[in-house]
Amino acid sequence: MILVARRIDRLEELHAALTRQTPNLAVHIRGADLSKTEHIAQLCTWLESEQLAVDLLINNAGLGDRGPFATSKPDRVTDMLQVNVVALTTLTRALLPAMRLRKRGAILNVSSCASFLPMPGFAVYAATKAYVTSFSEALAAELRGSGIVVSALCPGPVHTEFDTVALRPDEPAQKAPEFTYVPAEEVVRAALAGVERESVVVIPGLVMKIAMLLVRLLPMPVMRVAWRVSPR
Repeated sequence: MILVARRIDRLEELHAALTRQTPNLAVHIRGADLSKTEHIAQLCTWLESEQLAVDLLINNAGLGDRGPFATSKPDRVTDMLQVNVVALTTLTRALLPAMRLRKRGAILNVSSCASFLPMPGFAVYAATKAYVTSFSEALAAELRGSGIVVSALCPGPVHTEFDTVALRPDEPAQKAPEFTYVPAEEVVRAALAGVERESVVVIPGLVMKIAMLLVRLLPMPVMRVAWRVSPR
């Protein structure tokens, strides 16, 4: 198991917990800030030099920014594009050729239910996740019959640090209805089950499955009317 994140202290804690639970598990940790191009390149070089064969790539890193685009911080927008789009694409490109040679493997791209429609007040985040879902759909089609599975995980609200990080200090807190939330553990189980079933798009939770079905059926002109009448 290879774990990559910015915060080494958390990685070390997780490493210790995993090896206590499963002593025979080999866990490699690597600190990297995926908003920085040089860190992504160094990570790819390290994987190659260590000859670590990756058979399941989980592109989980991501960040959001809640608020009007016109008042967003340019650096924050750049980081979002870099982590949500560039890092995911670069790592997939780096690891896919070896999977093709072995004729087996899986890529799980963590997208979002936000990928199914434009979201005023969450414009860049939703657009990056639309890229992730579209990219995953296309890649799955390209790799059909190759032995490699590609899935896009599209969860709705989940209790994680995401909302805290995405909220700007000058913006009011926003929270989805509690019944729409899915526990993180259930999201993980649904994701891995989806990979095993070779599902291209995985939406955890019955409420979000139904909601996203309705969203995807609504014509965009109807959505535009809804945005005009919604409170700002």
